[in-house]
Amino acid sequence: MEAFSSLMGAFVSICTPSSLLLMAAGVAVGIIFGSIPGLSASMAVALFLPLTFSMSASLGMNTLVAVYIGGISGGLISAILLNMPGTASSIATTFDGYPMAKKGEGMRALGFGIVFSFLGSVFSFIVLTFFAPMLADVALKFTPAENFGICLFALTMVAVLASGNMLKGVLAGMLGLICTFVGMAPIDGTTRFIFGISDLKGGFAQLPTLIGIFAVSEILIFAEKKNEGKIQKIEIKPVKGFGFSLKEFVQQLPNALRSALIGTGIGILPGIGGSTSGMLSYVTAKNMSKHPEEFGKGCPDGIVATETANNATIGGAMIPLLVLGIPGDGVTAMMLGGFLIHGLSAGPLLFVKNADVVYGIFAACMICSAFMLIIEFFGIRGFVQVLRIPQHILMPLILVLCCVGAYATNNRIFDVQSIVLFGVIGYLYHKFGLPTTPFVLCFLIGSMLETYLRRGLMQYKTFGAFFTRPIFVVFFAIACGVVAWSVWKEVKASKAKKSAAVK
Repeated sequence: MEAFSSLMGAFVSICTPSSLLLMAAGVAVGIIFGSIPGLSASMAVALFLPLTFSMSASLGMNTLVAVYIGGISGGLISAILLNMPGTASSIATTFDGYPMAKKGEGMRALGFGIVFSFLGSVFSFIVLTFFAPMLADVALKFTPAENFGICLFALTMVAVLASGNMLKGVLAGMLGLICTFVGMAPIDGTTRFIFGISDLKGGFAQLPTLIGIFAVSEILIFAEKKNEGKIQKIEIKPVKGFGFSLKEFVQQLPNALRSALIGTGIGILPGIGGSTSGMLSYVTAKNMSKHPEEFGKGCPDGIVATETANNATIGGAMIPLLVLGIPGDGVTAMMLGGFLIHGLSAGPLLFVKNADVVYGIFAACMICSAFMLIIEFFGIRGFVQVLRIPQHILMPLILVLCCVGAYATNNRIFDVQSIVLFGVIGYLYHKFGLPTTPFVLCFLIGSMLETYLRRGLMQYKTFGAFFTRPIFVVFFAIACGVVAWSVWKEVKASKAKKSAAVK
């Protein structure tokens, strides 16, 4: 009850014209950064940090929250319309979003993404407001062993994503895993597989790799199709409202609730991030669906799962930031800098010394989510006009933005070269019929898997000691079960195909 009254008081205090205008502007700028491949929510927050110097602590942090929310949600726009995730969190949105856009349902796909992004955000912010200290205590119980178990479980999702051709899926995933071993090893800093190239000491950065696999490979595929005269014009089917009925909305609620829980839970654990939660939610939705064969062909369930989860990760990631002073992801690490700039100390004392700022952030999260819904709703008809731009004009522009975004990540030319390398890899995957999803999942999880394994071995001395941790045992058992089930399903499908061929 005390939390509720404090939240209401915060709503009243921050609902001033100047504050609302700044939050609306922050959300709009975040959406722009999130929707452009190569830019990101982290970059948007970093650029906004200096602008908050002259603001009060509450107003400055609320503005950064607005940019954060807009940046994560904005990634769905390019993911759906161009098959190029604007942020790492929107990777799984491409799996069904772009197929829907190619069928002329781009506006409908955006509608699903926008509404359930909003609901995922609101769900996590409610959890953040009323259960933050309690959930932070749970997060503290997670040692490297538990985090390793979660990453191992996430890695076994390759078996599910590769269903239909396990060999190709595992092969595609292994290359992604190999790429994570390039550079300096976690913990001890030993250099590996750099072949005398000093730029490889830092390994392959996440953002340039994803830009290459998704954006540059798509540009190469387009160039090939243009030369062969196979470019098809994408139509745009008009829709009313968000493009779906109340009945469809109600049908998606169980999927959305499950995905919101996954997103919030993953967000609470520092270092794992929205890209992992989006992938896990997508795979879970596919496993739980009555029509899993429709996933990857333009199924709204996939968009709902990933967009609900990656936006729910926002509130989850802010729990360890506010309660423990530990950033949950890259963007909250930037926001931790914002606290320091304004003389605030994130952690338990923040709720005691600066309760007005904390509840102001909670209220700002709700208001910014509403701004995000309104801005993107009125922008739907404008966003889809991207599909009307001749692709021979659009693709070179995207390539330039990708190069700028890759360079801006770490201010080094090597990252621009990396997007070309991974663009060629993505193109070859397309030519040989290999799925890129296992590659991306293994690349995102691989470095975390190794880091937590090494930390766990340092803490417990032997791997066997991991099995004394009940949470690890649960995730390990689920991971083994997923692999066994996927192999059994593959063998069964193979036998059915052979028997059908004999007949």
